Amino acid sequence: MNSWLIEHLQRMNMTDALVRPEGFTREGYTSEETNAIRIFKEIAGELGLTVKEDAVGNIIARWEVPGGEEAAVATGSHLDTVPNGGAFDGGAGVVCSLGAVKLLKEADFSPKRPIEVICFRSEESSRFGVSTIGSKAMSGLLDPAIGTLKDQHGITLAEAVESQGFRWEDLLSAKRSKEELKSFVELHIEQGMHIVEHEKNYGIVKGVACPIRLAVTFNGKAGHTGTTPMDRRQDALAAAAPFVSFVQETALQLNDVYEKPLVATVSTLTASPNSMNVIPQTVTAGVDIRSVDDLLKKKMADAIQSEVARIEQVTGVSVTIEVLVNNPSVLLDETIAEQLFDAGNQEAYLAHRMDSGAGHDVMNMAQMWPSGLLFIPCKDGLSHHPDEHATVEDLKMGSELLARYLMEATKI
Repeated sequence: MNSWLIEHLQRMNMTDALVRPEGFTREGYTSEETNAIRIFKEIAGELGLTVKEDAVGNIIARWEVPGGEEAAVATGSHLDTVPNGGAFDGGAGVVCSLGAVKLLKEADFSPKRPIEVICFRSEESSRFGVSTIGSKAMSGLLDPAIGTLKDQHGITLAEAVESQGFRWEDLLSAKRSKEELKSFVELHIEQGMHIVEHEKNYGIVKGVACPIRLAVTFNGKAGHTGTTPMDRRQDALAAAAPFVSFVQETALQLNDVYEKPLVATVSTLTASPNSMNVIPQTVTAGVDIRSVDDLLKKKMADAIQSEVARIEQVTGVSVTIEVLVNNPSVLLDETIAEQLFDAGNQEAYLAHRMDSGAGHDVMNMAQMWPSGLLFIPCKDGLSHHPDEHATVEDLKMGSELLARYLMEATKI
């Protein structure tokens, strides 16, 4: 099984080295993603699965059963990457799902309801600033208006979708009915160190921390850096500088008080006119706030609102806040979590119950169907990086856990 997992993960990554200095660049709705998905379809066919493609390019590889009228039990992940990313973020979930099917077929298991392995399109947000496009479409959560979003080359999302052979106006037909699926489980690398630090083998996720994202814009006044006296300036960057530290320090303080963890990051900073001899007139800070506790996220956002009011009063620089995203966090199905825990017991693996600070396709699927998320460890918690790595033993464990779950979930 070990060699099969490595061989087929290499096939989908179109490489003979899963860790390489340049990493992998396979962004959503590019020929690189399409080629990886083509190989996924080939492997699914080799396993005897029926392959179907929906209106936005998600691939549904289905283990049919006699009659076929029962709702399917589904698993899967994605094959796109961030620029210069790793081979395991998304890819591990896809290969382990296929590996689980292989294990069940080798054991001559006969499911009483269909099993699906789903490969979602465009999970990463790196190209268009919006994530999980394929699973949003499947779950009926995709807003057609986002077709106008552009990548760094000026290509719109709608144009990118159509460049890969799909019609943007057809995307709503990718939505599936509630009756089509019984449940969905995703496997993913952890992208952190909680499993290892708690001396466990795998993670069972209770909730996914969806973000509040803010664009905080400081509006000052441009002027010559050599001739404008210091006491007559409205320097937007000078006003924004302590704000960066405020976000960091306030998040740390909230973590000292509340049980659920929160993270808050000033993750982007743009200055205009960004010229050496001009006082910065406008600075926009992008703030990402995450916790599975929505009230705690709001507390952080409220603290930011109060701080910018204070900055305005002290500096004379006006500040505006635009809410870019405010998504409620997603709590996953407790019954499926228990089934994943039982699967670990049966396979002699120890589970760590945890939350996810990163978003995944499962958070959309959970809006429509009972869903679960399973984590396997990754080396040093590193992800979105060329050195991203999961051991073959952990890939094998993931396949075994999924196989055990699918076996139990498809008995009725």
